Order: sequence, then C-alpha cells, then structure tokens
Amino acid sequence: MATNSNQILVPQARAAMDQFKFESAQEVGVNLKQGYNGDLTSRQAGSIGGQMVKKMIYDYQQRAAGGQGQGLSMTQDLSSIKQQNQQY
Repeated sequence: MATNSNQILVPQARAAMDQFKFESAQEVGVNLKQGYNGDLTSRQAGSIGGQMVKKMIYDYQQRAAGGQGQGLSMTQDLSSIKQQNQQY
C-alpha cells in the first residue's frame, strides 16, 4: 500500500491548498471528491496538478511584472483538457 509522503510546509495553508486543488480540478473538468480519489486516471490526476502549476507560474509572472502586461492566457487549453478528461 502506498503512503503519502507529501508534506505541507505551512500547516496553516492546508485548507487553502485543498481549495486550490478543487478549483483546479473543476477548471479542467475532473470530478474530484473529498477523501479517496483512486478512481481517477493518470491523465485526470496529471491535468489537475498541471493546472495548479500553470496557475502558480502565472501568479508568479504577474507579480514579477508588477501586475503589468498581457501574461499568459489561463484559458487557452482548458476546453481541450476538459474534453480529454471527459473521455475517461
């Protein structure tokens, strides 16, 4: 049986990170539920993590640019990711 070795560095951020994960799952069209989600495909789980990383990079770039400029479009690939996830 696998064990989860992920550790949140700031324990007070656990609720915010869970909310972030659920928002990202919704954006890519994955039905994530509280607790065990072992029924997800690797593609679905990866798209959630990928969306989280994209959002974090986008946020960093916006902060580094002082909130100026065009930045990345967060919705560019969402429709194709949702379609792929709904196939599984």
